[in-house]
Amino acid sequence: MKKDENKGYLNSSKVQFCTMWKQIEHYFNNYPQRKKIAQKMMEYGIQIHNNTFRCGQIELSDSKIARAFQVDRRAVTATRDVIKKEPKLLKIFSNLTPTCHLKDVAPHMHWGVIEIIPVDPSMPGILAEVATIIATNNISIRQAIVDDFEFTEEPRVFIITEKQIPGTLLTTIRNAKGVKAVLIY
Repeated sequence: MKKDENKGYLNSSKVQFCTMWKQIEHYFNNYPQRKKIAQKMMEYGIQIHNNTFRCGQIELSDSKIARAFQVDRRAVTATRDVIKKEPKLLKIFSNLTPTCHLKDVAPHMHWGVIEIIPVDPSMPGILAEVATIIATNNISIRQAIVDDFEFTEEPRVFIITEKQIPGTLLTTIRNAKGVKAVLIY
């Protein structure tokens, strides 16, 4: 893959995609703990707001973040300082928001959960194809969450449906473009 300077994305015969992490990771490459903190901030939607870390409206202390991410507290402070100093980073990290994931709640609400393991997580259209199959069978989707393949070692697609998915749809979903395996619970 090579970077197309005019368009700002990586160009491949397989797929074209913008890699946000690739654009910002160089700020953290020389400091593994800072890199880990920045990645976890992206994963959890932790933002920088007025010199503090926040998850939504909840302020998080440097020491609590350090314990949660198993890093030194000083690395947390240094990460914040790097982000605040760089306008590009500050624009990104000041606009993150946490997302409620309904995967574990769904069974208690009698909703369906489809977990898709993709063949290639960067392949476009996996969610669209599965969503079309679900909609064609008159089932509403309450939530769809796709793990970012840049941050997650084994990314998945989670689709929460208004009702349980009938077993008869399992084979159809398994045969969808880009789907390696499917779990329904």
